[in-house]
Amino acid sequence: MGDEIVVAPGGPLRGELRVPGDKSISHRALICNALAEGEARIRGLLDSADCRSTMACLSQWGVEFEIDADNLLVRSPGQHSFHQAPGTLDCGNSGTSIRLLSGVAAGLPFRSQFDGDESLRSRPMRRVLDPLAAMGARVADSDTAPFWVDGSDGLHQGFNGNLAVASGQVKSCIVFAALRAEHPSRIVEPGPSRDHTERMLGAMGADIEVDGSCIRVRPGADLATSDVHVPGDISAAAFWMIAAALIPGSDIGLPNVGVNPTRSGVIDVLRSMGAVVELHNQRDVSGEPVADITVRGSQLYGTRIDGDLIVTALDELPALAVAAAFAEGVTEIHDAAELRVKESDRIETTSAMLTAMGVEVEEWPGGMRIVGGQPRGATVDSHGDHRLAMSAAVAALASDPESGPTTIRGASAVEISYPSFWSDLDRLRHDGR
Repeated sequence: MGDEIVVAPGGPLRGELRVPGDKSISHRALICNALAEGEARIRGLLDSADCRSTMACLSQWGVEFEIDADNLLVRSPGQHSFHQAPGTLDCGNSGTSIRLLSGVAAGLPFRSQFDGDESLRSRPMRRVLDPLAAMGARVADSDTAPFWVDGSDGLHQGFNGNLAVASGQVKSCIVFAALRAEHPSRIVEPGPSRDHTERMLGAMGADIEVDGSCIRVRPGADLATSDVHVPGDISAAAFWMIAAALIPGSDIGLPNVGVNPTRSGVIDVLRSMGAVVELHNQRDVSGEPVADITVRGSQLYGTRIDGDLIVTALDELPALAVAAAFAEGVTEIHDAAELRVKESDRIETTSAMLTAMGVEVEEWPGGMRIVGGQPRGATVDSHGDHRLAMSAAVAALASDPESGPTTIRGASAVEISYPSFWSDLDRLRHDGR
């Protein structure tokens, strides 16, 4: 990507900011309601490239979408009436789209061809294709996209076994397929992963039971459409939480943010580093825990991030690595090899970004060691990775003022998940003057 943006270090961030709708919940609100026959309204849906990819794929199967005031109207014939897509289902950059929709495709009586952009084509897909094949779907002999899934022969087996990785995408793929299998499924996770799919399908009438790390799905239940109010995305809020914690005098409010415990590891890590993070008005909205979050500038200290924390803060680790770069002492990140198969190799690209800014970083196969200090302005590259571009912006804001601004190459990558990121940054800086 050739586009660049320059971010100068500056004063405190202040004010209140409503972050965009949760990306994970937005995808699932679209897919789950598409499976049921009828209409549903989704309020607060994230309008991003990834979610548009999911909508485009569902449209090829016969689902209709309409903007209705502040809502998105989903109008579906139901999965029993989906028709074969006239072309390839292009998932763009969205790993969530391609993996979750593969599970849906396994239960459809025709072949579906999937593809994506160059980044998506590099991401591992056997982790979903192998379980689908074991259930009876015919699948392509491919490790990556492009690939196809064909459910014409039916899913004669339920899934019964352990997942190789703790992944909300892999689990959701199998759950969607399990809804159309001929026998019940029992899915056991090696660790916690985001549970939005189970929550939403359960509310829509699916016969799904969660017992600790075990999910049981009995096929055959009729799904009913369900209106969804999507909370703010904690992954988007994380950038402002970390920026406010790093910059002295900052005080920002982030209302209506989803704080699902399978996603809120960033709060636990920041608090372990000494950050002042407060949750107010905790409540449930559309079956998801939500709170208003306040963060103020504070001194941060090095910490250790590993184990179950990794899964609940996986998407936020590049930004947390930035926090570590400014913290007093050393931070170690372990058990995070999954970062290497994201939109970029996030261990490698995050390490390169911080090194360019003068941070001492030691890179490991499954993590990194970061020595805190005072990062300086530099020229860095997003590598087309939305979370890396936004993490670089946070580092630039808090960097040594005397070192000058930071130039971020590939800045438009934020369109993948947070199209208004740069304008929101300007607003918080303006309010802090």
